[in-house]
Amino acid sequence: MLSRVADNLYWFGRYLQRAENTARIVNVHGHLIFDLPRQVEFGWLPLVQILGAEEEYRERYPDVSEANIMRFLLLDEQNSGSILSSLHHAREILRTIRECMPREIWERLNDLHYLLVEKGEKSLTSRSKRQDFLTQMIDGALLIYGMLTANMSQDVGFQFLRLGTNLEQADMTTRIIDVRSSSLIKSASGDLAPFQNIQWMGVLRSLMGYQMFRRHIRGRVNGPNVLRFLLQNREFPRSVTYCLNMIATTLPKLPPDRRPQRSVERLRALVMDANIDRLMEGGLSEVMDEIQVGIAQVHEAVSTAYFKV
Repeated sequence: MLSRVADNLYWFGRYLQRAENTARIVNVHGHLIFDLPRQVEFGWLPLVQILGAEEEYRERYPDVSEANIMRFLLLDEQNSGSILSSLHHAREILRTIRECMPREIWERLNDLHYLLVEKGEKSLTSRSKRQDFLTQMIDGALLIYGMLTANMSQDVGFQFLRLGTNLEQADMTTRIIDVRSSSLIKSASGDLAPFQNIQWMGVLRSLMGYQMFRRHIRGRVNGPNVLRFLLQNREFPRSVTYCLNMIATTLPKLPPDRRPQRSVERLRALVMDANIDRLMEGGLSEVMDEIQVGIAQVHEAVSTAYFKV
């Protein structure tokens, strides 16, 4: 397979996963605000921080408001992490590699893109319309990935796509944990303290993990249990450990190169050896930064091994 095609498949998986996760965290955040009492202030800026785009946002928007942040995350063409940009990049990639995927994928992605173009602006007029719109975006992205899993040959091209999907999910999971859990820990003695369990449920729902948490963890929803589940659970598909295990099982199906494998092994050891109870007392952000650096190193190792000529 040409390195250009492999690179495109890898990034197609990442962009599709990014669009779905962005839609999900915005949707869940809206529901979370409804669950908190009116007197509690709970802003929208953490959504921008999750994507690591706060500096870019402040350069281009005059104030931090719900309307501006929604436009930035959903429809801003200059924001590489917005849903519009992610789907645009995925669509442009698919245009060049259509022969590698079932024809129905192109049709479904076009449907999702046109839905965004037609209903995106209208969705900003009210929260109820936005929630319905985001649900449609999430369902559309999941449909495409389901069709890829069921209908695409599991050859080396699919392995690159799966590699990108799992790396993007691991990255997004760590970002959600980093921003949301840090704010939760800091608010332990503030106005939000009585509602921390609701916020931890929001963290789980941002990753579609509340029901699976209840199934795996025989305990209450609290910080240590949620972090242990999202970081170290081996069976939940959006946990960091699960994503890294999937990457580790995918790499042997690609042309042999030890650099990506070593990067993944180091990162898995860092995640699995983390002492969650000790991290909750302080130092969680430092460890999450280390994990995100490790994810960037895995990406660089994969890029160097397979995409750069």
